[in-house]
Amino acid sequence: MISDEASLPGEDLVRQGLNDLAQARVTDFSLLILIAAPRLRNLGVPVPPQDSVEPFEHQLYSRLEARLGTGAHSHYNSLIRRVVSYARSVEREGQRAAAQTS
Repeated sequence: MISDEASLPGEDLVRQGLNDLAQARVTDFSLLILIAAPRLRNLGVPVPPQDSVEPFEHQLYSRLEARLGTGAHSHYNSLIRRVVSYARSVEREGQRAAAQTS
């Protein structure tokens, strides 16, 4: 469901997160993709399974807090909104395509 060009909102960070996961890198973007993995998988985005003792949400927030201090909360929420925006856009595109074929 990821195109070659970032045409949907948030697609750039989804692409970066998937690339980071493919290279086994723990980054803000890879953790964000793992947080959104169930929804993204339901939309056909191939998110590899990952196990972790600590929830991915906590890992991402801790990374942001270490780097941004009190600004972590707003940045965390911004990242979550962007991946949700991407998922909603993919859902709308799927609905639009289904309506055109019926």
